[in-house]
Amino acid sequence: MTPNTFIHPPQAERQKAIIYCRVSGKKQASDGSGLESQEHRCREYAEQRGYDVEAVFPDDVSGGGDFVKRPGMVALLAYLQARSDTDFVIIFDDLKRFARDAEFHRKLRRTLDAHGARPECLNFKFDDTPEGEFIETIIAAQGELERKQNRRQVLQKMKARVEQGFWVFKTLPGYKYVKAKGGGKVLVRDEPLASIMAEALEGFGVGRFPTQADVGRFLLSKPAFPRPRGAKEIRRQRVHHLLTHPLYAGMVRALEWDVSLREGQHEALISAKTFQKIQDRINGNANTPARKDISDDFALRGFAVCASCNTPLYSAYSTSKTGKRHAYYRCHNKVCETYGKSIRRDKIEGDFVDLLRSLRPAAPIIGVVRDIFAEAWDQHTKQAGALRTALKKQLTVLERQTERFLGLLADAAPGPALKTYERKIGELETERLATKEQLEDLGRDNGLNSKEAREKLELVLTFLANPWKIWETGNKALRRLVLNLVFEERLAYCRIEGPRTPKTTLPFKVLRNLDGENCAMVRAVGLEPTLPFGKRIFVPATAFAAPITGFVVWTIPSPWRQAL
Repeated sequence: MTPNTFIHPPQAERQKAIIYCRVSGKKQASDGSGLESQEHRCREYAEQRGYDVEAVFPDDVSGGGDFVKRPGMVALLAYLQARSDTDFVIIFDDLKRFARDAEFHRKLRRTLDAHGARPECLNFKFDDTPEGEFIETIIAAQGELERKQNRRQVLQKMKARVEQGFWVFKTLPGYKYVKAKGGGKVLVRDEPLASIMAEALEGFGVGRFPTQADVGRFLLSKPAFPRPRGAKEIRRQRVHHLLTHPLYAGMVRALEWDVSLREGQHEALISAKTFQKIQDRINGNANTPARKDISDDFALRGFAVCASCNTPLYSAYSTSKTGKRHAYYRCHNKVCETYGKSIRRDKIEGDFVDLLRSLRPAAPIIGVVRDIFAEAWDQHTKQAGALRTALKKQLTVLERQTERFLGLLADAAPGPALKTYERKIGELETERLATKEQLEDLGRDNGLNSKEAREKLELVLTFLANPWKIWETGNKALRRLVLNLVFEERLAYCRIEGPRTPKTTLPFKVLRNLDGENCAMVRAVGLEPTLPFGKRIFVPATAFAAPITGFVVWTIPSPWRQAL
Protein backbone atom coordinates (compact mmCIF):
# COMPACT_ATOMS: atom_id res chain seq x y z
CA MET A 1 0.00 0.00 0.00
CA THR A 2 1.41 3.40 -1.02
CA PRO A 3 1.60 6.24 1.54
CA ASN A 4 -1.03 8.40 -0.33
CA THR A 5 -3.69 5.70 -0.52
CA PHE A 6 -6.95 6.74 1.26
CA ILE A 7 -8.43 3.90 3.33
CA HIS A 8 -12.25 4.04 3.26
CA PRO A 9 -13.85 3.45 6.65
CA PRO A 10 -16.44 0.70 7.10
CA GLN A 11 -19.92 1.44 5.69
CA ALA A 12 -21.47 2.04 9.17
CA GLU A 13 -18.84 4.70 9.99
CA ARG A 14 -18.92 6.65 6.70
CA GLN A 15 -19.49 10.40 7.05
CA LYS A 16 -22.84 11.70 5.86
CA ALA A 17 -22.60 14.52 3.29
CA ILE A 18 -24.81 17.00 1.50
CA ILE A 19 -23.92 18.66 -1.80
CA TYR A 20 -24.84 22.30 -2.49
CA CYS A 21 -24.68 23.65 -6.07
CA ARG A 22 -25.47 27.13 -7.29
CA VAL A 23 -25.53 29.12 -10.53
CA SER A 24 -26.33 32.82 -10.83
CA GLY A 25 -29.60 32.60 -12.74
CA LYS A 26 -32.32 30.42 -14.25
CA LYS A 27 -30.81 30.89 -17.70
CA GLN A 28 -27.50 29.33 -16.63
CA ALA A 29 -29.42 26.46 -15.07
CA SER A 30 -31.46 25.75 -18.23
CA ASP A 31 -29.00 26.63 -21.01
CA GLY A 32 -25.73 25.42 -19.51
CA SER A 33 -24.48 22.45 -17.52
CA GLY A 34 -23.25 24.38 -14.48
CA LEU A 35 -25.33 22.56 -11.88
CA GLU A 36 -24.63 19.11 -13.33
CA SER A 37 -20.90 19.68 -13.59
CA GLN A 38 -20.72 21.04 -10.03
CA GLU A 39 -22.62 18.04 -8.70
CA HIS A 40 -20.36 15.65 -10.62
CA ARG A 41 -17.16 17.16 -9.15
CA CYS A 42 -18.64 17.22 -5.65
CA ARG A 43 -19.63 13.54 -5.89
CA GLU A 44 -16.11 12.62 -7.00
CA TYR A 45 -14.76 14.54 -4.00
CA ALA A 46 -17.14 12.72 -1.66
CA GLU A 47 -16.18 9.35 -3.11
CA GLN A 48 -12.49 10.09 -2.63
CA ARG A 49 -13.12 11.02 0.99
CA GLY A 50 -15.44 8.09 1.65
CA TYR A 51 -18.53 10.24 2.26
CA ASP A 52 -22.10 9.06 1.70
CA VAL A 53 -24.06 11.75 -0.19
CA GLU A 54 -27.58 11.85 1.20
CA ALA A 55 -29.01 14.81 -0.70
CA VAL A 56 -28.23 17.49 -3.30
CA PHE A 57 -29.64 21.02 -3.03
CA PRO A 58 -29.34 23.21 -6.16
CA ASP A 59 -29.94 26.98 -6.47
CA ASP A 60 -30.34 29.19 -9.53
CA VAL A 61 -30.26 32.62 -7.90
CA SER A 62 -27.49 35.13 -7.35
CA GLY A 63 -25.08 34.59 -4.45
CA GLY A 64 -25.33 38.23 -3.40
CA GLY A 65 -27.53 39.29 -0.50
CA ASP A 66 -29.10 37.24 2.25
CA PHE A 67 -28.87 33.46 1.81
CA VAL A 68 -32.42 33.03 3.16
CA LYS A 69 -33.61 34.35 -0.22
CA ARG A 70 -32.11 31.30 -1.92
CA PRO A 71 -34.67 28.45 -1.98
CA GLY A 72 -32.02 25.73 -2.21
CA MET A 73 -30.11 27.00 0.83
CA VAL A 74 -33.34 27.39 2.81
CA ALA A 75 -34.24 23.78 1.99
CA LEU A 76 -30.75 22.64 3.00
CA LEU A 77 -31.01 24.35 6.41
CA ALA A 78 -34.47 22.85 6.93
CA TYR A 79 -33.01 19.40 6.15
CA LEU A 80 -30.25 19.93 8.73
CA GLN A 81 -32.82 20.94 11.32
CA ALA A 82 -34.93 17.85 10.59
CA ARG A 83 -31.81 15.64 10.90
CA SER A 84 -30.40 17.35 13.98
CA ASP A 85 -29.14 14.00 15.31
CA THR A 86 -26.63 13.71 12.45
CA ASP A 87 -23.50 15.76 11.77
CA PHE A 88 -23.17 16.48 8.05
CA VAL A 89 -20.41 17.70 5.78
CA ILE A 90 -21.62 20.37 3.33
CA ILE A 91 -19.71 20.05 0.06
CA PHE A 92 -19.63 22.80 -2.56
CA ASP A 93 -17.53 23.42 -5.63
CA ASP A 94 -16.02 26.85 -4.94
CA LEU A 95 -16.02 29.40 -2.15
CA LYS A 96 -17.90 31.85 -4.43
CA ARG A 97 -20.78 29.34 -4.60
CA PHE A 98 -21.07 29.59 -0.83
CA ALA A 99 -21.81 33.33 -0.64
CA ARG A 100 -20.66 36.36 -2.62
CA ASP A 101 -21.18 38.75 0.25
CA ALA A 102 -18.70 38.98 3.14
CA GLU A 103 -21.35 39.76 5.76
CA PHE A 104 -23.68 36.91 4.83
CA HIS A 105 -20.73 34.56 4.33
CA ARG A 106 -19.87 34.88 8.02
CA LYS A 107 -23.55 34.62 8.99
CA LEU A 108 -23.98 31.43 6.95
CA ARG A 109 -20.85 29.91 8.57
CA ARG A 110 -22.30 30.56 12.03
CA THR A 111 -25.67 29.07 10.98
CA LEU A 112 -24.02 25.86 9.75
CA ASP A 113 -21.99 25.63 12.95
CA ALA A 114 -25.20 25.92 14.97
CA HIS A 115 -26.58 22.89 13.08
CA GLY A 116 -23.41 20.88 13.64
CA ALA A 117 -22.53 20.96 9.91
CA ARG A 118 -18.99 21.35 8.57
CA PRO A 119 -18.40 23.04 5.18
CA GLU A 120 -15.82 21.63 2.77
CA CYS A 121 -14.81 23.15 -0.54
CA LEU A 122 -13.05 21.60 -3.52
CA ASN A 123 -10.92 24.69 -4.15
CA PHE A 124 -10.42 25.98 -0.62
CA LYS A 125 -9.44 24.44 2.71
CA PHE A 126 -11.26 25.85 5.73
CA ASP A 127 -9.04 26.58 8.70
CA ASP A 128 -10.39 27.67 12.06
CA THR A 129 -7.16 29.45 13.01
CA PRO A 130 -7.10 33.28 13.04
CA GLU A 131 -4.97 33.26 9.89
CA GLY A 132 -7.36 30.86 8.16
CA GLU A 133 -10.40 32.95 9.07
CA PHE A 134 -8.63 36.06 7.77
CA ILE A 135 -7.87 34.44 4.42
CA GLU A 136 -11.44 33.12 4.20
CA THR A 137 -12.80 36.63 4.86
CA ILE A 138 -10.49 38.13 2.21
CA ILE A 139 -11.64 35.64 -0.41
CA ALA A 140 -15.31 36.23 0.49
CA ALA A 141 -14.76 40.01 0.25
CA GLN A 142 -13.07 39.52 -3.13
CA GLY A 143 -16.11 37.62 -4.37
CA GLU A 144 -18.36 40.44 -3.15
CA LEU A 145 -16.18 43.00 -4.97
CA GLU A 146 -16.34 41.02 -8.22
CA ARG A 147 -20.11 40.70 -7.91
CA LYS A 148 -20.57 44.44 -7.39
CA GLN A 149 -18.17 45.28 -10.22
CA ASN A 150 -20.03 42.93 -12.57
CA ARG A 151 -23.32 44.50 -11.54
CA ARG A 152 -21.97 47.99 -12.19
CA GLN A 153 -20.74 46.99 -15.64
CA VAL A 154 -24.09 45.41 -16.50
CA LEU A 155 -26.00 48.50 -15.38
CA GLN A 156 -23.68 50.78 -17.34
CA LYS A 157 -24.23 48.71 -20.48
CA MET A 158 -27.98 48.65 -19.92
CA LYS A 159 -28.08 52.42 -19.43
CA ALA A 160 -26.08 52.95 -22.63
CA ARG A 161 -28.54 50.73 -24.51
CA VAL A 162 -31.52 52.72 -23.21
CA GLU A 163 -29.80 55.98 -24.17
CA GLN A 164 -29.51 54.57 -27.71
CA GLY A 165 -33.24 53.81 -27.74
CA PHE A 166 -33.23 50.09 -26.88
CA TRP A 167 -35.47 48.60 -24.20
CA VAL A 168 -33.55 46.43 -21.71
CA PHE A 169 -36.12 45.66 -19.02
CA LYS A 170 -38.91 43.12 -18.74
CA THR A 171 -41.13 43.11 -21.81
CA LEU A 172 -44.76 44.21 -21.84
CA PRO A 173 -47.66 42.26 -23.40
CA GLY A 174 -47.40 42.69 -27.16
CA TYR A 175 -43.60 42.56 -27.39
CA LYS A 176 -40.91 39.90 -27.19
CA TYR A 177 -37.12 39.86 -27.38
CA VAL A 178 -35.21 38.42 -30.33
CA LYS A 179 -31.48 38.30 -30.93
CA ALA A 180 -30.16 41.11 -33.12
CA LYS A 181 -27.63 40.57 -35.90
CA GLY A 182 -25.11 42.92 -34.36
CA GLY A 183 -25.45 41.41 -30.90
CA GLY A 184 -27.81 41.99 -28.03
CA LYS A 185 -31.56 41.72 -28.16
CA VAL A 186 -34.27 43.93 -29.61
CA LEU A 187 -38.03 44.16 -29.17
CA VAL A 188 -40.37 42.96 -31.91
CA ARG A 189 -44.12 42.53 -32.14
CA ASP A 190 -45.51 39.45 -30.45
CA GLU A 191 -48.71 38.40 -32.18
CA PRO A 192 -51.57 38.06 -31.43
CA LEU A 193 -50.85 40.07 -28.26
CA ALA A 194 -49.53 43.03 -30.25
CA SER A 195 -52.80 43.43 -32.15
CA ILE A 196 -54.83 42.96 -28.96
CA MET A 197 -52.87 45.66 -27.12
CA ALA A 198 -53.07 48.01 -30.11
CA GLU A 199 -56.85 47.60 -30.22
CA ALA A 200 -57.14 48.18 -26.46
CA LEU A 201 -54.97 51.30 -26.51
CA GLU A 202 -56.57 52.77 -29.63
CA GLY A 203 -60.01 51.98 -28.22
CA PHE A 204 -59.35 53.88 -25.00
CA GLY A 205 -57.78 56.77 -26.89
CA VAL A 206 -60.79 57.33 -29.16
CA GLY A 207 -63.37 56.63 -26.45
CA ARG A 208 -64.48 53.20 -27.60
CA PHE A 209 -63.66 52.06 -24.08
CA PRO A 210 -64.94 54.85 -21.83
CA THR A 211 -63.07 53.74 -18.70
CA GLN A 212 -59.99 51.82 -17.68
CA ALA A 213 -62.28 49.13 -16.32
CA ASP A 214 -63.68 48.65 -19.84
CA VAL A 215 -60.13 48.17 -21.13
CA GLY A 216 -59.56 45.57 -18.42
CA ARG A 217 -62.73 43.68 -19.38
CA PHE A 218 -61.71 43.74 -23.04
CA LEU A 219 -58.27 42.31 -22.25
CA LEU A 220 -59.83 39.70 -19.95
CA SER A 221 -62.04 38.54 -22.82
CA LYS A 222 -58.95 37.67 -24.89
CA PRO A 223 -57.58 34.20 -24.02
CA ALA A 224 -54.15 35.14 -25.37
CA PHE A 225 -53.70 37.94 -22.82
CA PRO A 226 -51.56 36.75 -19.87
CA ARG A 227 -53.24 36.82 -16.48
CA PRO A 228 -53.13 34.86 -13.23
CA ARG A 229 -54.87 31.50 -13.33
CA GLY A 230 -58.54 31.82 -12.44
CA ALA A 231 -58.43 35.64 -12.36
CA LYS A 232 -61.91 37.15 -12.82
CA GLU A 233 -60.61 40.63 -13.52
CA ILE A 234 -57.43 42.47 -14.46
CA ARG A 235 -56.31 44.76 -11.69
CA ARG A 236 -56.78 48.45 -12.32
CA GLN A 237 -53.13 49.15 -11.42
CA ARG A 238 -52.00 46.89 -14.25
CA VAL A 239 -54.36 48.47 -16.77
CA HIS A 240 -53.15 51.94 -15.73
CA HIS A 241 -49.53 50.80 -16.13
CA LEU A 242 -50.19 49.54 -19.67
CA LEU A 243 -52.07 52.68 -20.70
CA THR A 244 -49.38 55.05 -19.44
CA HIS A 245 -46.29 53.18 -20.65
CA PRO A 246 -44.53 55.04 -23.52
CA LEU A 247 -43.06 51.78 -24.86
CA TYR A 248 -46.27 51.20 -26.85
CA ALA A 249 -45.79 54.59 -28.56
CA GLY A 250 -42.28 53.65 -29.71
CA MET A 251 -40.49 55.53 -26.92
CA VAL A 252 -38.20 54.50 -24.06
CA ARG A 253 -37.01 56.06 -20.82
CA ALA A 254 -35.35 55.05 -17.55
CA LEU A 255 -36.08 57.56 -14.82
CA GLU A 256 -34.00 55.62 -12.27
CA TRP A 257 -30.95 56.23 -14.47
CA ASP A 258 -31.92 59.81 -15.41
CA VAL A 259 -32.54 58.76 -19.03
CA SER A 260 -35.27 61.05 -20.35
CA LEU A 261 -37.98 60.08 -22.83
CA ARG A 262 -36.63 59.41 -26.32
CA GLU A 263 -37.45 57.63 -29.56
CA GLY A 264 -37.01 53.87 -29.33
CA GLN A 265 -35.51 51.38 -31.76
CA HIS A 266 -38.63 49.20 -31.81
CA GLU A 267 -41.93 49.31 -33.70
CA ALA A 268 -44.67 51.32 -32.02
CA LEU A 269 -48.11 49.78 -31.57
CA ILE A 270 -49.82 53.19 -31.42
CA SER A 271 -48.92 56.68 -32.58
CA ALA A 272 -47.53 59.35 -30.28
CA LYS A 273 -50.71 61.33 -30.92
CA THR A 274 -52.87 58.46 -29.68
CA PHE A 275 -50.60 58.01 -26.67
CA GLN A 276 -51.05 61.68 -25.78
CA LYS A 277 -54.83 61.32 -26.09
CA ILE A 278 -54.69 58.43 -23.65
CA GLN A 279 -52.69 60.48 -21.14
CA ASP A 280 -55.10 63.40 -21.48
CA ARG A 281 -58.05 61.12 -20.77
CA ILE A 282 -56.35 59.52 -17.78
CA ASN A 283 -55.40 62.88 -16.31
CA GLY A 284 -59.03 63.95 -16.59
CA ASN A 285 -62.08 62.06 -15.34
CA ALA A 286 -61.92 59.15 -17.76
CA ASN A 287 -60.38 56.74 -15.27
CA THR A 288 -63.50 56.28 -13.16
CA PRO A 289 -64.18 52.53 -13.13
CA ALA A 290 -67.51 51.38 -14.44
CA ARG A 291 -69.85 49.38 -12.22
CA LYS A 292 -69.01 45.70 -12.14
CA ASP A 293 -72.68 44.73 -12.02
CA ILE A 294 -73.64 46.15 -15.42
CA SER A 295 -75.23 43.24 -17.17
CA ASP A 296 -76.44 42.45 -20.64
CA ASP A 297 -79.82 41.91 -18.99
CA PHE A 298 -80.13 45.70 -18.57
CA ALA A 299 -78.61 47.33 -21.63
CA LEU A 300 -79.49 50.89 -20.56
CA ARG A 301 -78.24 50.67 -16.99
CA GLY A 302 -76.09 53.71 -16.28
CA PHE A 303 -77.33 55.47 -19.45
CA ALA A 304 -81.04 56.04 -18.84
CA VAL A 305 -81.80 58.71 -16.22
CA CYS A 306 -84.98 59.80 -14.51
CA ALA A 307 -86.62 62.67 -16.39
CA SER A 308 -87.75 64.25 -13.10
CA CYS A 309 -84.47 64.35 -11.14
CA ASN A 310 -81.79 63.35 -13.70
CA THR A 311 -80.67 60.44 -11.50
CA PRO A 312 -79.49 57.23 -13.25
CA LEU A 313 -82.28 54.64 -13.16
CA TYR A 314 -81.66 51.60 -10.99
CA SER A 315 -82.39 48.20 -12.53
CA ALA A 316 -83.25 44.93 -10.84
CA TYR A 317 -85.47 41.86 -10.96
CA SER A 318 -88.68 41.42 -8.98
CA THR A 319 -90.17 38.00 -8.21
CA SER A 320 -93.91 37.51 -8.35
CA LYS A 321 -95.94 35.18 -6.13
CA THR A 322 -95.81 32.55 -8.85
CA GLY A 323 -92.01 32.65 -8.76
CA LYS A 324 -91.64 34.34 -12.13
CA ARG A 325 -88.97 37.04 -12.43
CA HIS A 326 -89.78 40.44 -13.92
CA ALA A 327 -87.20 43.02 -14.99
CA TYR A 328 -87.74 46.67 -14.04
CA TYR A 329 -86.04 50.05 -14.05
CA ARG A 330 -86.87 52.50 -11.27
CA CYS A 331 -85.71 55.77 -9.73
CA HIS A 332 -83.96 55.43 -6.37
CA ASN A 333 -83.79 59.11 -5.51
CA LYS A 334 -85.90 59.43 -2.33
CA VAL A 335 -86.70 63.12 -2.92
CA CYS A 336 -87.97 62.43 -6.46
CA GLU A 337 -91.71 62.27 -7.09
CA THR A 338 -91.24 59.02 -9.04
CA TYR A 339 -89.16 57.33 -6.33
CA GLY A 340 -89.69 53.56 -6.27
CA LYS A 341 -92.11 53.56 -9.23
CA SER A 342 -91.20 50.81 -11.66
CA ILE A 343 -90.83 50.91 -15.44
CA ARG A 344 -90.93 47.61 -17.26
CA ARG A 345 -87.67 46.79 -18.97
CA ASP A 346 -89.44 45.79 -22.18
CA LYS A 347 -91.12 49.21 -22.38
CA ILE A 348 -88.08 51.42 -21.79
CA GLU A 349 -85.74 49.37 -23.96
CA GLY A 350 -88.40 49.04 -26.65
CA ASP A 351 -88.83 52.82 -26.71
CA PHE A 352 -85.07 53.19 -26.99
CA VAL A 353 -84.95 50.84 -29.99
CA ASP A 354 -87.68 52.91 -31.66
CA LEU A 355 -85.61 56.02 -30.95
CA LEU A 356 -82.56 54.47 -32.58
CA ARG A 357 -84.62 53.49 -35.60
CA SER A 358 -85.86 57.06 -35.94
CA LEU A 359 -82.27 58.30 -36.27
CA ARG A 360 -81.87 56.43 -39.54
CA PRO A 361 -81.59 59.06 -42.32
CA ALA A 362 -83.09 58.70 -45.77
CA ALA A 363 -80.95 56.81 -48.28
CA PRO A 364 -80.36 59.86 -50.57
CA ILE A 365 -78.94 61.77 -47.61
CA ILE A 366 -76.17 59.20 -47.18
CA GLY A 367 -75.26 59.65 -50.85
CA VAL A 368 -75.06 63.41 -50.32
CA VAL A 369 -72.84 62.93 -47.27
CA ARG A 370 -70.55 60.69 -49.31
CA ASP A 371 -70.21 63.39 -51.97
CA ILE A 372 -69.59 66.10 -49.37
CA PHE A 373 -66.96 63.99 -47.72
CA ALA A 374 -65.21 63.29 -51.03
CA GLU A 375 -64.99 66.99 -51.88
CA ALA A 376 -63.85 67.90 -48.38
CA TRP A 377 -61.16 65.22 -48.58
CA ASP A 378 -59.94 66.60 -51.90
CA GLN A 379 -59.67 70.08 -50.38
CA HIS A 380 -57.77 68.61 -47.46
CA THR A 381 -55.34 66.94 -49.87
CA LYS A 382 -54.67 70.26 -51.64
CA GLN A 383 -53.90 71.94 -48.32
CA ALA A 384 -51.51 69.16 -47.26
CA GLY A 385 -48.53 70.81 -49.00
CA ALA A 386 -48.71 73.96 -46.90
CA LEU A 387 -49.24 71.91 -43.77
CA ARG A 388 -46.15 69.80 -44.54
CA THR A 389 -44.03 72.93 -44.79
CA ALA A 390 -45.34 74.23 -41.47
CA LEU A 391 -44.73 70.88 -39.76
CA LYS A 392 -41.15 70.72 -41.07
CA LYS A 393 -40.46 74.16 -39.63
CA GLN A 394 -42.03 73.14 -36.33
CA LEU A 395 -39.91 69.98 -36.28
CA THR A 396 -36.74 72.02 -36.79
CA VAL A 397 -37.68 74.37 -33.94
CA LEU A 398 -38.37 71.46 -31.60
CA GLU A 399 -35.03 69.83 -32.42
CA ARG A 400 -33.16 73.08 -31.75
CA GLN A 401 -34.95 73.55 -28.44
CA THR A 402 -34.13 69.98 -27.43
CA GLU A 403 -30.44 70.53 -28.25
CA ARG A 404 -30.43 73.73 -26.19
CA PHE A 405 -31.91 72.01 -23.15
CA LEU A 406 -29.51 69.08 -23.54
CA GLY A 407 -26.65 71.57 -23.33
CA LEU A 408 -28.14 73.12 -20.22
CA LEU A 409 -28.65 69.66 -18.75
CA ALA A 410 -25.00 68.75 -19.25
CA ASP A 411 -23.83 71.85 -17.35
CA ALA A 412 -26.50 71.79 -14.62
CA ALA A 413 -25.71 70.81 -11.06
CA PRO A 414 -27.95 68.32 -9.21
CA GLY A 415 -31.05 70.08 -7.95
CA PRO A 416 -34.44 71.46 -9.05
CA ALA A 417 -33.02 72.94 -12.25
CA LEU A 418 -31.76 69.54 -13.38
CA LYS A 419 -35.20 67.97 -12.87
CA THR A 420 -36.82 70.85 -14.76
CA TYR A 421 -34.49 70.38 -17.74
CA GLU A 422 -35.16 66.63 -17.81
CA ARG A 423 -38.92 67.19 -17.70
CA LYS A 424 -38.75 69.79 -20.48
CA ILE A 425 -36.63 67.50 -22.68
CA GLY A 426 -39.19 64.74 -22.23
CA GLU A 427 -42.05 67.08 -23.21
CA LEU A 428 -40.16 68.31 -26.29
CA GLU A 429 -39.35 64.75 -27.34
CA THR A 430 -43.01 63.73 -27.06
CA GLU A 431 -44.08 66.74 -29.13
CA ARG A 432 -41.33 66.06 -31.68
CA LEU A 433 -42.41 62.45 -32.16
CA ALA A 434 -46.05 63.50 -32.53
CA THR A 435 -45.07 66.12 -35.13
CA LYS A 436 -42.90 63.61 -36.96
CA GLU A 437 -45.73 61.08 -37.10
CA GLN A 438 -48.15 63.74 -38.32
CA LEU A 439 -45.70 64.61 -41.08
CA GLU A 440 -45.36 60.95 -42.05
CA ASP A 441 -49.15 60.54 -42.08
CA LEU A 442 -49.44 63.45 -44.49
CA GLY A 443 -46.96 61.75 -46.77
CA ARG A 444 -49.17 58.64 -46.87
CA ASP A 445 -52.37 60.60 -47.51
CA ASN A 446 -53.47 59.88 -51.09
CA GLY A 447 -57.05 61.11 -50.75
CA LEU A 448 -59.90 58.76 -51.38
CA ASN A 449 -57.71 56.83 -53.78
CA SER A 450 -56.32 55.17 -50.68
CA LYS A 451 -57.93 51.78 -50.06
CA GLU A 452 -57.73 52.36 -46.31
CA ALA A 453 -59.54 55.70 -46.63
CA ARG A 454 -62.36 54.19 -48.70
CA GLU A 455 -62.81 51.33 -46.25
CA LYS A 456 -62.98 53.72 -43.29
CA LEU A 457 -65.46 55.95 -45.10
CA GLU A 458 -67.77 53.05 -45.90
CA LEU A 459 -67.55 51.81 -42.32
CA VAL A 460 -68.54 55.23 -40.97
CA LEU A 461 -71.37 55.65 -43.46
CA THR A 462 -72.70 52.18 -42.66
CA PHE A 463 -72.88 53.08 -39.00
CA LEU A 464 -74.48 56.47 -39.68
CA ALA A 465 -77.02 54.89 -42.00
CA ASN A 466 -78.37 52.56 -39.32
CA PRO A 467 -76.87 52.46 -35.81
CA TRP A 468 -79.73 50.18 -34.77
CA LYS A 469 -78.16 47.32 -36.76
CA ILE A 470 -75.15 47.29 -34.43
CA TRP A 471 -77.38 47.55 -31.35
CA GLU A 472 -79.35 44.57 -32.64
CA THR A 473 -76.29 42.31 -32.41
CA GLY A 474 -76.67 42.25 -28.62
CA ASN A 475 -72.92 42.49 -28.05
CA LYS A 476 -72.33 44.37 -24.80
CA ALA A 477 -69.17 46.18 -25.93
CA LEU A 478 -70.75 47.24 -29.25
CA ARG A 479 -73.88 48.50 -27.50
CA ARG A 480 -71.80 50.67 -25.21
CA LEU A 481 -69.99 51.95 -28.29
CA VAL A 482 -73.30 52.90 -29.92
CA LEU A 483 -74.33 54.85 -26.81
CA ASN A 484 -71.04 56.76 -26.83
CA LEU A 485 -71.05 57.53 -30.56
CA VAL A 486 -74.71 58.42 -31.02
CA PHE A 487 -75.65 60.34 -27.88
CA GLU A 488 -74.01 63.40 -26.42
CA GLU A 489 -75.68 62.97 -23.04
CA ARG A 490 -77.57 60.33 -21.11
CA LEU A 491 -81.14 59.68 -22.14
CA ALA A 492 -83.82 61.19 -19.89
CA TYR A 493 -86.84 58.87 -19.62
CA CYS A 494 -90.29 59.63 -18.21
CA ARG A 495 -92.31 56.64 -17.05
CA ILE A 496 -95.50 58.26 -18.42
CA GLU A 497 -94.41 60.08 -21.58
CA GLY A 498 -91.42 57.96 -22.58
CA PRO A 499 -88.00 59.22 -23.68
CA ARG A 500 -87.26 62.94 -23.85
CA THR A 501 -85.72 64.44 -26.98
CA PRO A 502 -82.14 63.14 -26.92
CA LYS A 503 -79.02 65.20 -27.51
CA THR A 504 -77.22 63.40 -30.29
CA THR A 505 -73.64 63.84 -31.42
CA LEU A 506 -72.75 66.21 -34.26
CA PRO A 507 -72.89 63.73 -37.19
CA PHE A 508 -76.47 62.73 -36.35
CA LYS A 509 -77.48 66.37 -35.83
CA VAL A 510 -76.19 67.21 -39.31
CA LEU A 511 -77.95 64.24 -40.86
CA ARG A 512 -81.20 65.19 -39.15
CA ASN A 513 -80.95 68.75 -40.45
CA LEU A 514 -80.25 67.48 -43.96
CA ASP A 515 -83.36 65.30 -43.85
CA GLY A 516 -86.08 66.53 -46.21
CA GLU A 517 -88.60 66.75 -43.36
CA ASN A 518 -86.64 69.60 -41.84
CA CYS A 519 -86.10 71.50 -45.08
CA ALA A 520 -88.20 74.18 -46.74
CA MET A 521 -88.30 75.62 -50.25
CA VAL A 522 -86.84 79.14 -50.58
CA ARG A 523 -86.30 81.40 -53.53
CA ALA A 524 -82.95 81.35 -55.26
CA VAL A 525 -82.78 85.17 -55.33
CA GLY A 526 -80.75 86.48 -52.43
CA LEU A 527 -78.66 83.34 -52.04
CA GLU A 528 -74.99 83.23 -52.96
CA PRO A 529 -74.02 81.90 -55.40
CA THR A 530 -77.03 82.83 -57.58
CA LEU A 531 -78.55 79.96 -59.53
CA PRO A 532 -80.10 80.13 -63.02
CA PHE A 533 -83.78 80.98 -63.20
CA GLY A 534 -86.06 78.05 -62.44
CA LYS A 535 -83.51 76.25 -60.28
CA ARG A 536 -84.16 75.60 -56.61
CA ILE A 537 -81.94 74.68 -53.67
CA PHE A 538 -83.03 72.95 -50.48
CA VAL A 539 -81.62 74.51 -47.31
CA PRO A 540 -82.32 73.29 -43.76
CA ALA A 541 -85.02 75.53 -42.33
CA THR A 542 -83.34 75.36 -38.94
CA ALA A 543 -80.37 77.21 -40.41
CA PHE A 544 -82.44 80.42 -40.40
CA ALA A 545 -83.98 79.98 -36.96
CA ALA A 546 -81.43 82.33 -35.35
CA PRO A 547 -80.73 85.95 -36.37
CA ILE A 548 -77.96 86.29 -38.97
CA THR A 549 -75.01 88.07 -37.37
CA GLY A 550 -72.60 87.93 -40.31
CA PHE A 551 -72.14 86.87 -43.90
CA VAL A 552 -72.26 83.15 -44.65
CA VAL A 553 -70.76 81.79 -47.87
CA TRP A 554 -72.28 78.51 -49.05
CA THR A 555 -69.96 76.29 -51.10
CA ILE A 556 -72.14 73.86 -53.02
CA PRO A 557 -70.37 70.59 -53.88
CA SER A 558 -70.21 69.75 -57.58
CA PRO A 559 -72.49 66.66 -57.27
CA TRP A 560 -75.17 68.91 -55.74
CA ARG A 561 -74.79 71.44 -58.56
CA GLN A 562 -75.20 68.71 -61.14
CA ALA A 563 -78.32 67.46 -59.38
CA LEU A 564 -79.76 70.96 -59.31
